[in-house]
Order: sequence, then C-alpha cells, then structure tokens
Amino acid sequence: MRSELFEQARESSRPGMHLQNPKMLRVGLDGEFYARQGSMIAYQGNVDFSYQGSGGIGKFFKKALTGEGLPLMKVSGRGDVFLARDAWDVHVIDLENDRITVSGENVLAFEPGLSWDINRVEGAGIMTGGLFNTVFSGTGRIAVACHGAPVLLDIDQPTFVDTDSAVAWSSSLRTGVRRTAKAGALIGRGSGEAIQLSFEGQGFVLVQASEGAPQPAPSA
Repeated sequence: MRSELFEQARESSRPGMHLQNPKMLRVGLDGEFYARQGSMIAYQGNVDFSYQGSGGIGKFFKKALTGEGLPLMKVSGRGDVFLARDAWDVHVIDLENDRITVSGENVLAFEPGLSWDINRVEGAGIMTGGLFNTVFSGTGRIAVACHGAPVLLDIDQPTFVDTDSAVAWSSSLRTGVRRTAKAGALIGRGSGEAIQLSFEGQGFVLVQASEGAPQPAPSA
C-alpha cells in the first residue's frame, strides 16, 4: 500500500515537545509535563493523566475571581503524546531564563521547569472580563494554540489589541486598558466592544486572527 499521506503524516521521533504539524503538538515523553485539560488526541506507551485544577490553592482562588485559571492536567510516564485544540494553529516558544505573558485561553502545554502565575492587567477593573493572564518564567518550552494564523507585532509605538485577540506578549511591556471614546463603537471584530489592551515599551505582541472559539450560548 502506498500514499504520499503515509510519508507526510508519519509521526516525528524527536524527544521532548515539538510540532508534529502546524495543527498538532507531539511530546516525546520521559518524565512529565502539563497540558490543557481535554487536549490529548492520541498517545502511545505507558502514560498517565491526572487532573491538576488551577495549579495550587492560591491559583484556585485567582481562577474563581478572574475566570482566567488554566484547566490543567499533568501528563507523566514514558511514550508519545499528541495534543491539539480544535485544529487551531500551534506554535512552540522557548524561554531561556526570561518571562512571557500568555492568555490562558491559548495555553496548550508547557514543561514542568517553568514557573507560572495569574496576574491582572494593570488598570483593569475587577468587573472587566478577559483581562487576567498567565505569566510564565524560567527556562523551558510553551506550546500556544492560536485561532487562525497570528501576526507578531513589534512594539515601537503605542499599540492596542482586542482583549480576546491578544495571545502572548513580552512581560516587560507596560500594559493597560483603553476605552474607545464613543461607547459601542464597532471598531473590533466583536459586537461593539469598547475596550482594548494597550501596550507600550520594547517587546512584541502575538495577535491571533480571531477572537477565539465562540462562547457557548447560555442555558435556558
């Protein structure tokens, strides 16, 4: 039996966290890592999955307050694990003793050597939704999932991004909240949002080509 598909889709054999293809992450596992709950699509070998909640009691209370907490699972053992999120684009970021801020909605997986915490965007009121994000620090790899191909903006002038479109940014940037002058101005992709994240300083912002997955309709 022959097909180009068999060669194009053949699994990678590298250890650690790598892209299998633009929509899928493969982890050659010999130890443990953390992943978004429900993101496993296949695995081989002796692998265990355990619920991690929000990552500790402090983060649990932050999740309850902000809605930003990561629904995590710890993946441990030895084998090959494949992860994805609704065929979103997957990208791997290497941290080398530095920091990055990532929207919790976009975190797919990360290595256990990284520290992380939930922080509030400066200037965001407690009732402003979607403005709490996850700061990673240390050395290791993070896989982020983007809803549509992203653009990487170099911050060399004041920059404003829809709150649901910002995927990740340099933690050294000064962040805040900007409200449009006219309430209900249809300047974004959403239905009249008047709030954007503002960024100043030197660094980058990764912006996805949508506002993410549609939110489920409220139950009757």
